[in-house]
Amino acid sequence: MTIKAGALLMAALLALYLALVGWRAVQFITTGDPVAVAMGVALIVLPLIAVWALWRELAFGIRSQALMKRLEAEGGLELGLPVLPSGRPDRAAAGAEFARFKADAEAEPDSWRAWLRLGLVYDAAGDRRRARQAVRQAIELDRASR
Repeated sequence: MTIKAGALLMAALLALYLALVGWRAVQFITTGDPVAVAMGVALIVLPLIAVWALWRELAFGIRSQALMKRLEAEGGLELGLPVLPSGRPDRAAAGAEFARFKADAEAEPDSWRAWLRLGLVYDAAGDRRRARQAVRQAIELDRASR
């Protein structure tokens, strides 16, 4: 199963879940019992938060993949990091080369390409939180430049 298919399957399962929970929420609310009404409201609010979070993650994935394809088409996706037999970049090498990519992003703070490459190096070094921040910065810079 591809990543896209997995994401679509999860979205479809979430939609089914929302329909079933929404139906149950209406049943709770219509009882008139204060505790049941509170549970019904919670059953409506919490899935809406889940939908927002899922949409945000899907949008991040779609936008980051679009930028990756653009960078690859331009020939800028090669980071020059040694890779392991599994195909993943070597974490130690990524950590050692990190300063160069950070300097590139600092030298060109308005370049989505530099920020995306920095995000890729963060990811290769195992720092997922900063990788996502750098990729989000790349997405915002690309959006602002359009």
